[in-house]
Amino acid sequence: MAAQRRALITGITGQDGSYLAELLLEQGYEVSGVVRRASTETFERILHIKDRVTLLQADLTDQVSMVDVLSQTRPHEVYNLAAQSFVPTSWKQPILTGDVTALGVTRMLEAVRVVDPSIRFYQASSSEMFGHVCETPQTERTPFYPRSPYGVAKVYGHWITVNYRESYGMFAVSGILFNHESPRRGLEFVTRKVTNGVARIKQGLDSELRLGNLEARRDWGFAGDYVRAMWLMLRQDAPDDYVISSGETHTVREMCEIAFARVGMDWREYVREDPAFFRPAEVHLLLGDASKARRALGWEPKVSFRGLIEMMVDADMERVRFEIEHPKAFLQ
Repeated sequence: MAAQRRALITGITGQDGSYLAELLLEQGYEVSGVVRRASTETFERILHIKDRVTLLQADLTDQVSMVDVLSQTRPHEVYNLAAQSFVPTSWKQPILTGDVTALGVTRMLEAVRVVDPSIRFYQASSSEMFGHVCETPQTERTPFYPRSPYGVAKVYGHWITVNYRESYGMFAVSGILFNHESPRRGLEFVTRKVTNGVARIKQGLDSELRLGNLEARRDWGFAGDYVRAMWLMLRQDAPDDYVISSGETHTVREMCEIAFARVGMDWREYVREDPAFFRPAEVHLLLGDASKARRALGWEPKVSFRGLIEMMVDADMERVRFEIEHPKAFLQ
């Protein structure tokens, strides 16, 4: 009987980490997750599986802690999902973003090389690396032209992963994931800002929703679909990098139309475009071509854009109703 596979996930408490942990548990893995030491613990996304995973304190800014965690867990696979991942924050905290999102990848790769170079390593790359796009749609061969400190840091993380693969023969891959959302997405991201706003307006808690550029287009998919691609990348015979995307683009305006229609409302009565939320440097049309992943990994998304937004609205409606009916549950 084959030994149980072990996986270590950095960023396990995030959206992607929680879905990935669920998938790996379903596949029979022993799952460990890295969490940062903090005075307030935020395990909301993994509460339902917390008793089935092992959580260990470490930090991507601390090389020694990475080595310690790897030595303790001895994983067969490492999924590096932790990062300062909110693009607007990267302009306000560019040095922190570089330290965590860029150099943090090197620290983890170096820890893998020192502890056990046979560990298979997944790096979470991003479509934000394309930024000022050189061609549409974007493939694995499209040149990078990042338009934010976050995008720049992700480019470094991507190329250092390639460098370790080619320099040390490590099984290190990058998934260039386009925008992927879910009911577990943070409230600061535009998808959750919209679906949470719809729920609050429908329940009479707010009267309007202020957003940035309504014509901004993105290639949005469901996070639960995209983490399956991560796992498939580490199942291959040889390491390689893959674009993961839906192959469709939609505007923020379309998102608002679908979200408000889900609860029987007209978005035009409530949405206000506010220049204060515009980016200093907007990316061009991000549209991924995931044909390589479809061909080599046998991967394809299962949830449509409409299905995704309606799923998120339904979840936020349920959550807001619960908060209204049980206010004491949210008192600190």
